[in-house]
Amino acid sequence: MTAAARRGTITVSERAVRRIAERATTEALPAPGGARAAQAAASVRGRRAKVSLGVTLPYPAPLADTVRDVQRHVVERTRELTGLEVPTARVNVVALAPPPPSQPLVSPAQEADPDVGDSRSPRRWWSRRRIPVAVLASVAALGCGALALDLVRVHTAHRAAATWRTSAVHWLAGHGPGDPAVVVAGGLTALVGIWMVVLALTPGRRHQSTVRTEAGHVDAAVDRSAVQSLVRDAVGDVEGIGAVRVRVRRRRVTVRAGLAFGDRADAYTAATAAARTALTACRLRRGPRLRVVVAPEPVWQPPATTAASTADATGAAPGDGHDRSAPASTLVSAPGGDR
Repeated sequence: MTAAARRGTITVSERAVRRIAERATTEALPAPGGARAAQAAASVRGRRAKVSLGVTLPYPAPLADTVRDVQRHVVERTRELTGLEVPTARVNVVALAPPPPSQPLVSPAQEADPDVGDSRSPRRWWSRRRIPVAVLASVAALGCGALALDLVRVHTAHRAAATWRTSAVHWLAGHGPGDPAVVVAGGLTALVGIWMVVLALTPGRRHQSTVRTEAGHVDAAVDRSAVQSLVRDAVGDVEGIGAVRVRVRRRRVTVRAGLAFGDRADAYTAATAAARTALTACRLRRGPRLRVVVAPEPVWQPPATTAASTADATGAAPGDGHDRSAPASTLVSAPGGDR
């Protein structure tokens, strides 16, 4: 009788190995928001298999420990199910996924004290000024390189000085400090120098605001246009609110909403609450002051209940000559803000 090991050959395809590795990646972190295989590749040579994975990991999480756990589980699981020898698995982190809404980023300690865990988070991001630095470095390198090359040629090859250098020296010798061309050139140079000093002393990135993060040594920022869109959408969902304009600055957020129908006080309260909720969700490092302005639109009419109660209280019927309508424009500001 033929032994079982000699009755045939079992071949595991590369596709099967890849699918098993992808499945093992999701098994490594079964919790909500766990690891997901974005892309995978596998190659089989005899009894050995090589696996390469591109994974999306949850945020925040320690990347080194998480990658080691995923790598170990993928190797063990693939080896167990395929019977192949898997020396190691190459894991590339391609993205970080935020946790689901049921798992907020804010810890209980941070809810009690918003500054816990982000004491080192900067209030402003400093721009690296790559374009000005690149332009300045290029101009300086070009000028110094041309001058050094000409000096080397003059002293080593005993050649005459370059025409541009001798012409510049002759021109400077014939124009004194009071010459208009010298004054204009000096003024432009001074302006460029002042501009470089301003760039060096100011942080830049005025369109971005830093965000509180729970993870250490992680700096995050959000574009102010995104904050503007979130606040505008939140206020626009309030019942009775029509057109909404939002202006986001470094220390102030101004919301101007048009009231199409409904009670002004209720609409103002709801719009202020919605704007504050949207700003809180952004988790800005420096919370801006909020100013809410509610102005009735031309089509706005007082609520019928309010008009009826006013008529009962005054004893006058509509149309008797008494004007009980509100002013055409009302400005209402959030408590603590500008009025």
